[in-house]
Amino acid sequence: MLTMSSYLELFGLFVLLMLPFLYETNHIFRYYFKFMIYYGIVSFNAIILIPAFLTRPCDVRNLLWASTWCHRVTALIGLRWELRGKEHLEKDRACIIVANHQSSLDVLGMFNIWHVMNKCTVVAKRELFYAWPFGLAAWLAGLIFIDRVRGEKARDTLNAVNRRIKEQRIKLWVFPEGTRRNTGELHPFKKGAFHMAIDQQIPILPVVFSSYCTFLNDKKKILNAGRIVITTLPPISTEGLTKDDIDQLMERVRGQMTETFKQSSAEMLQRYKSHKPIPPTVVNGAEAVAAAVANSSGYAQLHVGAAASASYETYKSSASSKAAMLKTL
Repeated sequence: MLTMSSYLELFGLFVLLMLPFLYETNHIFRYYFKFMIYYGIVSFNAIILIPAFLTRPCDVRNLLWASTWCHRVTALIGLRWELRGKEHLEKDRACIIVANHQSSLDVLGMFNIWHVMNKCTVVAKRELFYAWPFGLAAWLAGLIFIDRVRGEKARDTLNAVNRRIKEQRIKLWVFPEGTRRNTGELHPFKKGAFHMAIDQQIPILPVVFSSYCTFLNDKKKILNAGRIVITTLPPISTEGLTKDDIDQLMERVRGQMTETFKQSSAEMLQRYKSHKPIPPTVVNGAEAVAAAVANSSGYAQLHVGAAASASYETYKSSASSKAAMLKTL
C-alpha cells in the first residue's frame, strides 16, 4: 500500500521528468523558469554575502564580491555579453555613467563588467530596498536608494553622494530613462545625472546596451538565448559647463547613445539572422526591433529578409510595413 510519502515521491519524480519537456516546448514556462533562476540565485547569493558585507558596510567594493558570484547566472539562462570600449570604463576616475534601461537583465550585464569598472555604485529606486534579502545586501554594498516621489529629498541624497564620488573616484551608474522599456529605442532622459555631473565638473560616460528584442519579449513571455553588446563611449567633459548647458549636454549624450544603439542593434540582428538557416517568420517592427520565436534549442528565430543587411532604421521601416504578427511555439 502506498503511503503519503510515497505519493509525494512519485509526484516529485513526475515534476522532475516534466521540467525538461516543459522547458523545451513551452516558451512561457521557459520565460518564467529563467527569471526564477536569475532572481533565485541573486537572492541566495545576497543571503550568503550579507555577513561579509557587514565587515565593511556600505562600501562600493562589496559589489565586486557580488558580481563575482552573480555573473555566473549568465551562462545558466543562455546570455552572452560582449564589452566594447573597455579602456574608457576601466580608468580610475570619478564619473557619471549613463546607460539605457531595457530590463532587469541590465543588472546581470553590469555584474559581468563590474570587475572592469572596479569602484562603481548605482542609483536605484527606494522600493528595491524593501525587496529583501536583495535590498539589504544592495544597501550594504553601497547602492544609492532615492525616493523618486519626493524630489527634494532625492536631490539632497544625490548631492551628498555627488561630493563623495568625486573625492573617492567612484563611478556612479544612472539609468536616465528612469523606467525600463524594451521597445527597441531610447526614451527621453531625466536631468538628474546631468545636474550631478555639472555640479562636480566630472565627465559623463555613456554606456549602451544593444537591443534585447531578438531574444526577449516580456509581453509575449519569451526569453531565449541571446547575445548583447555593451558599448562604452568616450567620456564627455563637463568642465566649464553650467546649469544653462544641461539641455544641450543631455541631447548631445542621448544623440550619441541613440546612434550607437542603432548600430550595435543592427549588428546583432545581422548575426542573429546568420545563426543558421530558418523558415520565414513575420516581424512586427512597430512593437519592437525584432520578435523572437523559440525553437527546441532555446534560440530565438527571426526572419528579416533583405532588410537585415540595411541600417537599423531601414530595418525598422521595412519591418513595420509587414503584418503585425509574432509567431510563438
